[in-house]
Amino acid sequence: MPRRMRLSDRNIARLRAERSEYTVWDTRTAGLGVRVRPSGHRAFIHLDSRGGSSKRHTLGQATLMTVEEARAGCFDIQSGGLEPQEPASTVPLFRDFVEGAWKSECYERLKPSTRRGVDYRLERQLLPAFGGVPLDRIDRRSIHLWFDRCSATAPGGANRTLDVLRQIMSHARVHGHVVTNPASGVRRNPGRKFNRFLSGDEIRRLHDELDRCVVERPSRSVQADIIRLLSCTGCRLGEIRTLEWREVGVRTLDLADSKTGPRTVYLNSRAREIIGRQPRINSPYVFPSPHDPSQPSPETRQVWYLVRERAGIADMRLHDLRHNFASHAVMRGISLPTVARLLGHRKVSMTLRYAHVADREVEEAAERVGIAMAEIMTSGAGS
Repeated sequence: MPRRMRLSDRNIARLRAERSEYTVWDTRTAGLGVRVRPSGHRAFIHLDSRGGSSKRHTLGQATLMTVEEARAGCFDIQSGGLEPQEPASTVPLFRDFVEGAWKSECYERLKPSTRRGVDYRLERQLLPAFGGVPLDRIDRRSIHLWFDRCSATAPGGANRTLDVLRQIMSHARVHGHVVTNPASGVRRNPGRKFNRFLSGDEIRRLHDELDRCVVERPSRSVQADIIRLLSCTGCRLGEIRTLEWREVGVRTLDLADSKTGPRTVYLNSRAREIIGRQPRINSPYVFPSPHDPSQPSPETRQVWYLVRERAGIADMRLHDLRHNFASHAVMRGISLPTVARLLGHRKVSMTLRYAHVADREVEEAAERVGIAMAEIMTSGAGS
């Protein structure tokens, strides 16, 4: 039995690929349908039954036009307009370019951890939306439509997927397939600005709850120590979770592969204590999986969600421990270039987000200078 519904842009975006191709017909406009292929590719079609015979036309990709534009196309055909033709093009399809030139020239250079994220975004978002579209048919408007749909449910994820699309289209421009990069003018969703750091009391509550969590269930000790080490080193979760013994020195961690490449992390006494109490079993990892020592520890987020709720800091993300480390460093008068080295930032500009933490010190300095200038002016007026 034919599938029917009142087509809308939102309903079409929710259609999922199945093992075989299927079509959903519009209950409002006769002959209008959306064809969904197993690859996830969606296209508007029109079934023209004039003259006693049925003729099927492809109106366009569902990611490149709206339902109302498709309805207008149906009206043009029924009014005797020209039949739409699929444009012949020597420009490769998006999916073919991704699997060919881009994969060999760009993708292969990515770190394994980065590849996993790119694979996810390609399979879940970009290939279903643009896979069957020639590169020169992907314009800014179609990207805006796709980006707005993604942003409605996952604005941060939409930003990261847009970055991948922007890089692919930039490489397509290098190959001469497009004149300009249509993704370059699409603005990312505003990010979450960090203006929250833990007070001394909140830090104590957090670590008290970590202790309590381990007492309740000793199997949580590895995840708890990962969280403790994050809080006192400012490292990224991936850097600590996959830390290997060969990277551990007497006073440093010599990371072979961080987000910004190899880097040195300087360990304070608290960090050295946490690492020093980890048992050396037959595993390359400092924090191995309890089920398979050849693999790193599983995610710590379940423990994190528990302890942050108990500590009354439910608004903090695990990655915010890195921001918290930097904020407390700035508050204690450590210069931004030094904080940048502690965090492994390539550029000090990345560390400037923490400059506001020292605003109180700047305000007090301005007041001291103002008092000094007032004294000079007053003494000069009396002479």
